[in-house]
Amino acid sequence: MGAARQQSNVLRQLLSLGLTMLLALLLVLGVEWIARGEFSPVLPYVFSPSRPGFTTIGIVMLMMLMADAIFGRAHLSVLIVAPLLLVPAFISSQKQNYLSDPLYPSDFLFARQIMELLPVMVRDRPWTAAALVIGLVAALAALAFLWRHAWRHAATLSRKARVVRLSVCLPLAAVFISQMDPTQYSFIREKLRIIPIVWDQKENYTYNGFVIAFSLNLPMADVKSPAGYGPDAIDAIPARNYGYLSGPRQKPDVIMLMSESLWDPTRLSNVSFTPDPMPTIRARQSGNVFSPEFGGMTANVEFEALTGFSNAFLPYGSIPYQQYVRRPMPSLATFFRAEGYAARALHPFSGWFWNRNEVYRAFGFEEFHTEETLPAMEKRGMFASDDSLLKEIMREGDGAEKPFFFFAVTLQGHGPYEANRYAQNTVNIAGNLNDDDRETLGTYAQGVREADDSLKMLMDWAEKRDRETIIVLWGDHLPPLGGVYPNTGYMPQQVATRKAPLDIMKQEHETPLVIWSSKKGVRKDIGTISPSQLPYQVLKTAGYEHPFYTGFLGRVQKKYDIVDRYQLATRENQTFPDWSRNEGAIDPMIRDYRYLQHDVMFGREYGLERFFPSHSSLITQGS
Repeated sequence: MGAARQQSNVLRQLLSLGLTMLLALLLVLGVEWIARGEFSPVLPYVFSPSRPGFTTIGIVMLMMLMADAIFGRAHLSVLIVAPLLLVPAFISSQKQNYLSDPLYPSDFLFARQIMELLPVMVRDRPWTAAALVIGLVAALAALAFLWRHAWRHAATLSRKARVVRLSVCLPLAAVFISQMDPTQYSFIREKLRIIPIVWDQKENYTYNGFVIAFSLNLPMADVKSPAGYGPDAIDAIPARNYGYLSGPRQKPDVIMLMSESLWDPTRLSNVSFTPDPMPTIRARQSGNVFSPEFGGMTANVEFEALTGFSNAFLPYGSIPYQQYVRRPMPSLATFFRAEGYAARALHPFSGWFWNRNEVYRAFGFEEFHTEETLPAMEKRGMFASDDSLLKEIMREGDGAEKPFFFFAVTLQGHGPYEANRYAQNTVNIAGNLNDDDRETLGTYAQGVREADDSLKMLMDWAEKRDRETIIVLWGDHLPPLGGVYPNTGYMPQQVATRKAPLDIMKQEHETPLVIWSSKKGVRKDIGTISPSQLPYQVLKTAGYEHPFYTGFLGRVQKKYDIVDRYQLATRENQTFPDWSRNEGAIDPMIRDYRYLQHDVMFGREYGLERFFPSHSSLITQGS
């Protein structure tokens, strides 16, 4: 009888493990189906011996066994683990529809931003929003009912069974966690068929699956020093022509305008616009900005434009404003303040958005004017109009007693581009478009036209001023126009690619750039540049020289116009794809660029005084 009872107990344990494995398998199938948006690639991922599908099942099974042991009920864990996996997988699939990227751990840092934009999304798709709310309420109610039922009826685990599960699962979980640093080689990870593809996150999620790829991105918060970084490496960076610091006899005022989603819609295939929605910008266009983003992530473009640093040297999917700006950092604001300027930032939205309140303080801005402190502004839909923001810039400029540097981020061009945002669309669109695409494009084109009119108003004001006024305007990224891109044949998908030949990348990432002086006119033939090169162009136009912004960045731009994490590109369109994958072969100039950026952002600031003397002196005065 005792032997029979023992055999029966062993059989029950095996059946319980088998059921847990089956539930883990079903969960992985569901997660991958939802995250990928289609079922056809799921089975090859899960069952191929050359892919980490079995590893993912094992990971989910470990999570379930540990949860069962903690709560003391067999299989109750499915009600915990399933929502924790399925909900992020759904969010990831939706994010890819709008921004082309899957869900990253860092995305949870700006959950508040998403909540703030929910009213706009609800207005754009009210029935979808209603269905989601009803579905969410129903899901929560069902989950509560199932939890109550399962707690009453699930088999209770003995103390011994709980201890055994934890003693086996916790060490295995610890081993898995220790292998998730993609910067370090792992024999175990290799045998589990896990291959970190951090340079191409789309492929990373496709190959490794949602659970493992998300786990591989968790260490991005810990930025390691590049190989060779140290005081000797910083001292060895050539100092030729970097030691000077000079400026113009008459200091010009400088206004930088990062225009939300500003792009040239006349680039669309098989569509024509009457009249031209952006005649002022077209007549005064200096070149293009190669945005590292698409449809969103404005803060990453802003980070490059204000600091001269590059996202190419940071972990993919990271957001410097959210994760890395934690101490005073050199920027154009600290440079101009050291030159006797007033340095202000303006954005007609909440100051906490993208953590700008803290970031702008770290960048050295004396004032940051937000919707909480700006005068009441006219709206276009839910967003402040460009016209109102630029009138405020003009008002503050007229009242300034000393030269000023203003950095403004507009809001009117923000998507989604709902119908009837404007009382009247004055741009006629000809082309074979469906009703949804025509409404989206009509709203967007009207926004571009009003942004263009606002720029003309600002330029007319500047031309009447005695002091030279420099205006720099560019778009942060292409707009999220949804089906307009594939339906017109401009792009194969609704979102831009992250890795492609240069001509395709330019088509999907270029935005207009205007650099104009009220006394000297347009700065011509700049070409296509990364946002990190804007400080160089701004200071050269204003007549300043600086060790980093014109000295070092000028040296970089003589060779590379585009510094992107996937490729470097010269003015002659020579490209160096996947340059970052082989550290031993990195161009010494790019290596030094990375050293300087790491030194300032994360390191010991060995080069701060030599390359950023104005920032260094401001910090010394402040202390």
